[in-house]
Amino acid sequence: MATMVSSAGGLLAMLNENHPLLKLHALSNLISLVDYFWPEISTSVPVIESLYEDEGFEQRQLAALLVSKVFYYLGELNDSLSYALGAGPLFDVSEDSDYVHTLLAKAIDEYASIKTKAAESNKEAIVDPRLEAIVERMLDKCIMDGKYQQAMGMAIECRRLDKLEEAITRSDNVQGTLSYCINVSHSFVNRREYRSEVLRLLVKVYQKLPSPDYISICQCLMFLDEPEGVASILEKLTRSGNKDEALLALQISFDLVENENQAFLLKVRDRLSQPKSQTSEPVQPQPTEPDSTQSGSGTASGDVQMSDSSRTSDANAIEIDPSEAMYAESLTKIKGILSGETSIQLTLQFLYSHNKSDLLILKTIKQSVEMRNSVCHSATIYANAIMHAGTTVDTFLRENLDWLSRATNWAKFSATAGLGVIHRGHLQQGRSLMAPYLPQGVAGGGGSPYSEGGALYALGLIHANHGEGIKQFLRDSLRNTNVEVIQHGACLGLGLAALGTADEEIYDDIKSVLYTDSAVAGEAAGISMGLLMVGTASEKASEMLAYAHETQHEKIIRGLALGIALTVYGREEEADTLIEQMTRDQDPILRYGGMYALALAYRGTANNKAIRQLLHFAVSDVSDDVRRTAVLALGFVLYSEPEQTPRIVSLLSESYNPHVRYGAALAVGISCAGTGLSEAISLLEPLTSDVVDFVRQGALIAMAMVMVQTSEASDSRVGTFRRQLEKIILDKHEDTMSKMGAILASGILDAGGRNVTIRLLSKTKHDKVTAVVGLAVFSQFWYWYPLIYFVSLSFSPTAFIGLNSDLKVPRFEFLSNAKPSLFEYPKPTTVPTATSTVKLPTAVLSISAKAKTRAKKEAEQKAIALKSVTESSAGPNTGKGKSPSEKEGDSMQVDSPTEKKTEPEPSFEILTNPARVVPAQEKFIKFMEDSRYVPVKSAPSGFVLLRDLCPTEPEVLSLTDTPSSTTSPAGNTAAGQQSSASAMAVDEEPQPPQPFEYST
Repeated sequence: MATMVSSAGGLLAMLNENHPLLKLHALSNLISLVDYFWPEISTSVPVIESLYEDEGFEQRQLAALLVSKVFYYLGELNDSLSYALGAGPLFDVSEDSDYVHTLLAKAIDEYASIKTKAAESNKEAIVDPRLEAIVERMLDKCIMDGKYQQAMGMAIECRRLDKLEEAITRSDNVQGTLSYCINVSHSFVNRREYRSEVLRLLVKVYQKLPSPDYISICQCLMFLDEPEGVASILEKLTRSGNKDEALLALQISFDLVENENQAFLLKVRDRLSQPKSQTSEPVQPQPTEPDSTQSGSGTASGDVQMSDSSRTSDANAIEIDPSEAMYAESLTKIKGILSGETSIQLTLQFLYSHNKSDLLILKTIKQSVEMRNSVCHSATIYANAIMHAGTTVDTFLRENLDWLSRATNWAKFSATAGLGVIHRGHLQQGRSLMAPYLPQGVAGGGGSPYSEGGALYALGLIHANHGEGIKQFLRDSLRNTNVEVIQHGACLGLGLAALGTADEEIYDDIKSVLYTDSAVAGEAAGISMGLLMVGTASEKASEMLAYAHETQHEKIIRGLALGIALTVYGREEEADTLIEQMTRDQDPILRYGGMYALALAYRGTANNKAIRQLLHFAVSDVSDDVRRTAVLALGFVLYSEPEQTPRIVSLLSESYNPHVRYGAALAVGISCAGTGLSEAISLLEPLTSDVVDFVRQGALIAMAMVMVQTSEASDSRVGTFRRQLEKIILDKHEDTMSKMGAILASGILDAGGRNVTIRLLSKTKHDKVTAVVGLAVFSQFWYWYPLIYFVSLSFSPTAFIGLNSDLKVPRFEFLSNAKPSLFEYPKPTTVPTATSTVKLPTAVLSISAKAKTRAKKEAEQKAIALKSVTESSAGPNTGKGKSPSEKEGDSMQVDSPTEKKTEPEPSFEILTNPARVVPAQEKFIKFMEDSRYVPVKSAPSGFVLLRDLCPTEPEVLSLTDTPSSTTSPAGNTAAGQQSSASAMAVDEEPQPPQPFEYST
């Protein structure tokens, strides 16, 4: 019928009739024709509007719906929505049409906008009740239709937490819905305050469940900074008397430690209540506990013995309760984990026992570096420290003492500080390791101030984020000197050891150094204040800013600029006022600090406003420093979505300004670190051969950060890059800057004995505070090379370490369902790197000359090899092995087919706990069905607590005395001191080298 009508004119004329039925007839028919005749109907909109405004007209809502549809076709969505609201129930939210979908989206946007603006200005939201009704109808419909994820997304956007709770509780998989909701809140809720409200609601819903997911609850509580809640959950689980729940408490503790929030962990630890029995019993063994990671069971047996011996006193016999003894034992373990000591010891042992660093690479670098070039000399020392970070292996330093002794002044400072990176985590023995280099007090004083300052910095690196035991010594060292080099090292060490603790007394000590107005000490003091106050957003920032305006020293202003940025770490919109103040400052150094403040306040949020601001400064600021840093800062804002970064900075990487290109390279390096992302590598490749030397340097370092733990089998460009680094290092005519970049890149590529990656997010998608802060300060090496060592703070071991209830590492096997070559260690480099280039042409010529005469013999040998693979292949090979220069080609030809036939590569690999598991490998990890151990939570890497299905059978342990027996000759000086597991890593490592600083 509708298609036969050629005009709506007749119906429009009816609207002017007096009888209401005629008007109703006209409106009803016009509604059905509006899709075709809206241009014609639009001429009569005023008439239809007047019908809607006539309160005596019963079908006002029909008129409103018609006007709404006309305005929709005219593109006036605001007016269309306004009249749709007037249509009341006639506007059917369930209708499947473009008109309804568009207006619903508009309604939700409008509603969300009103609620958000009201929340931001702390006012009550005034919403049109008709708009609220439409949004509610839409939410209810989604919940009724089982579209829970849609409902949750809308509820979060519209700030309707009541509907969010309803959608979660009514869903058929509440646990899955909750974890989806946590991801949504982290990824899409831009305001920190509102995100906290959402997470509080989720915690409330979690706790109502019959079997709450305590791991997720504790992660939420950590984000909300509620240590009391975490402490009460840990206590509840450990007091339950259930072994599985006690294991879960240990697993939660390890997961919290992974987020590296020292201040929060210490608060949780201090809020755990003591056992109800006599406090002396569980507390007594505690000081010995950190000396051994595996002391959990030892302390328990100690408790039992003490209780036995005390049973002569009948008062004590009554007091001791078995459940409390169990709680005391678990409490000791939990406190050891929360202090970070347990995980650090286990990591130290893993990195030591699995160390695969290639000393030949360092030897090649050392031989190719000219002695006159102090930059490359220092870079080699940095590369060695990074390559052996956390492994406690300082072989290279011991073998090259004469070469090292040539380091003078700040190079000496760096060389000593490098020991801190190598021995990182040596909490118990750190001070004794560094003793030869530390300040000897006022009386002794004979050492070099550079090595003394470097040693204090090294202590900070060893105790980074776990400095309770060393803080006082560093404070005393800072107070007892007025030598600016020693003050510099002590400030950096204190900042690292007390990271994020906001200790007022330490702050005052550092401030007094700042106020001496010494450029060298003041720069470190400014950074140190930021490290101490990281994320506190305290009023100290304005005090620091005021001093930055007063002082004349650029170094101090730069140190303070970074320090101020660190104080607003993670504060998002709370930091906007300070950021505004810094980015509008006349001093380019403070604007540069403003870029870091933006980067760190909005770290990992991918916040559009922050990205827009940084891009604006990247292209408009008059200072190259500010522009470079603005681009670099994008890496910090985007590391939660690494695949976005290459796309966003791709145009900037082609900028005419080399500073912007350098910033683009490091932005990609920071945000895509450890991902091996193909797009990132493609963007960095042309920059590694840029015309400007420092751009090449940045690109090489960034490429190494992206490629760390990526094997050549999974991306052939890794091999190409390694060869490129070697070529740059060996090239005598290469610029110093790019050579330095290549040397550092070699270190980062093989960091931590080839067993660590750079990871800024924990597995629960929380940012790792220490790692982010470490990379932020590391990126300052543009001005001050010793800050390169901060990169070690971002290293995360690529290990699966399964632990039993005693926190020991049992031996068991699990599966990596991928070809071993995909994730194997890089092959060790071969010796004749320099000579091969000379002999290669002659070798090829001799083989090619004899190739024709040897053709028949070759065919016969192939036939023999095929007949009997095992016997005859040994015969010809041994004969040829004696003259490799002439007959290498033949032996290779015979060898390769037999190898392929006898050993095809398996499609899986059996790994033994503890094992190296690189990030790309995690998705292939499987536990065997018949395994004795079952993980408490299915995690492919990290510290995983294991449930023992055969607790009565004896366990075979890894990481105990096995490495110590194999390594004892190297460290016989201290081998006999202890036989505990941790002593392997701590005591049996050789003593540090004789202090080369003293040689003249």
